Amino acid sequence: MSDTSSNVQNKTAFIFPGQGSQSLGMLSDYSDNAEVIQTFQQASDVLGYDVWQLCQQGPEETLNQTDKTQPALLTASVALWRVWQNSAAALPSIVAGHSLGEYSALVCAGILDFEQGLKLVEQRGLFMQQAVPPGVGKMAAIIGLDDNKVKAACDASAQTEIVSPVNYNSPGQIVIAGNTDAVDRAMIACKKSGAKRAMPLSVSVPSHCLLMKPASEKLQDVLNSITLSEPNISVVNNEGVAIETHQDKIKQALVRQLYCPVRWSEVISFIAKNGITKFVECGPGKVLSGLNRRIDRSLTSYNTYQLDSLNQAVEALS
Repeated sequence: MSDTSSNVQNKTAFIFPGQGSQSLGMLSDYSDNAEVIQTFQQASDVLGYDVWQLCQQGPEETLNQTDKTQPALLTASVALWRVWQNSAAALPSIVAGHSLGEYSALVCAGILDFEQGLKLVEQRGLFMQQAVPPGVGKMAAIIGLDDNKVKAACDASAQTEIVSPVNYNSPGQIVIAGNTDAVDRAMIACKKSGAKRAMPLSVSVPSHCLLMKPASEKLQDVLNSITLSEPNISVVNNEGVAIETHQDKIKQALVRQLYCPVRWSEVISFIAKNGITKFVECGPGKVLSGLNRRIDRSLTSYNTYQLDSLNQAVEALS
């Protein structure tokens, strides 16, 4: 790699989206792309159903089931990563993923085998669904309220149940999760404390709270049977906002991630403090790019979910 390419690489990060970024028709721009076709076929062979057809035609309620959403998003992100690898643009020196997106980051960094990753996130989704029956848990977005005030509202609303901040997405945008009634109480408390909005989210499980502890124990057993590889690219994890290279520590962080908050604002700030100013969102949608603007307006974000946007990113970073 030339000195110029090295300089570009050292200032570029890839970020991978999590649940909520899926939509019917995602990656339809790439329906004729060889890398995308091959990646979705590989996923279909592993999972035993047509992943591309599910993403394009649904039914939407099936795509939104967490054990289907997670492999679908992993496949989409890996497909776009492979398209990028075949472009003229430099690879990043650091990657991170939001929640489920951390698994995409691990695959693209060479730590986790793609086929292993597909089976792992499918099982992760099943474990999460099994841990909390439908209707027992809930998630909600709190907009326009200080982090400490959100936590205080959750603490006061828990009573004998569970509710806590679980996604620190950006300043003034926090997601809470827990038992349904406790989340409802916390939403009211947040509004009374000055939140601009408190909105329930359409998700099937309350991720990243203590209700996920049983799922994390099952995930630990599966992770113990998997061998991870040395990273080709540094990965910043969600739970500790740290770069781990030893496979035991990477696995431990993935287990804790299930029942601990996603510290996304800190992840982006950590990367930016390392002198990286350009971010490529590798996956469906542009949610993370929007969060970047709220976290640090000096950062430049590119998208890959449409062919035009990917081409623009390649041109800018080549």
